[in-house]
Amino acid sequence: MTTHAPHASHAAQEPQPSHAAQASQSVTLPTSLDEAVAALTAMPAAVPVAGGTDLMAAVNAGLLRPAALVGLGRINEIRGWQYQDGHALLGAGLTHARMGRPDFAALIPALAAAARAAGPPQIRNAGTLGGNIATAAPTGDALPVLAALEAMLIIVGPGGSQREIPVSHLLAGREMLRPGELIGFVRVPLLHAPQVFLKATGRTGPGRALASVGLVLDPARRGVRCAVGAVAPMPLRPLEAERWVASLIDWDGERTLAPEALEAFGEYVAAACVPDQGEPVSSGVLHLRRTVAVLARRALGRALTS
Repeated sequence: MTTHAPHASHAAQEPQPSHAAQASQSVTLPTSLDEAVAALTAMPAAVPVAGGTDLMAAVNAGLLRPAALVGLGRINEIRGWQYQDGHALLGAGLTHARMGRPDFAALIPALAAAARAAGPPQIRNAGTLGGNIATAAPTGDALPVLAALEAMLIIVGPGGSQREIPVSHLLAGREMLRPGELIGFVRVPLLHAPQVFLKATGRTGPGRALASVGLVLDPARRGVRCAVGAVAPMPLRPLEAERWVASLIDWDGERTLAPEALEAFGEYVAAACVPDQGEPVSSGVLHLRRTVAVLARRALGRALTS
């Protein structure tokens, strides 16, 4: 899937008045999901916005000129989370800053780590989980974690309708949001098992990922789930590498692997997610492949020793 600026029209992002006035003719500020859906249904050209970290960048770059904005920042029902049948039901309005706190980290460690790595404080305070998903920027830090966790999206629409779709379907463009629909919640399984998020940037400190890896162990299903972000328009799951390494793990014992097996897993993941793109293989592709291999190897090693 190739993402385009109009895809941000589905984002859960918060209005920033100084820019909104320049970019739109009207701003609606609903206080419930039903009101937000009604506003989007009444104004099909309106763009939902909560954190604005991606949308306003597109506006300022001249890539997007929304006719109207529907601000989601006042909808309290999507700003928290709750437990639901072995899952966590996360509101789309959760900010990265909130997800980075210790209580959330105890719940979903890899997603908390991705939230803490999302950028400087002003970005983490404004950016939301729903916006990260809906904007679908390849470098979105939460995306590989959600893909590895096989998260489900609860989509709310006109007339109180709700439907559930895998996050991977939306990111791949297999299922899209329909007119008047919003991402209301994200349902994530609570695995009670090690999970890791790692990313590489081009500089020290917070920055956009050159490559990232979300990896979770699923002892109940004796599985390893890994997703690689930033190297393609959507997170990539190296399914054959997952199955291969899961078959090597003693799930009833120490859950350790030899260094050679970890190294081989990293190379397997890198080869699957960063193809050659012709001969000779460019230095950029080789560097990216090495980066992905190191991230995958380290992520699995940390998960197995946690």
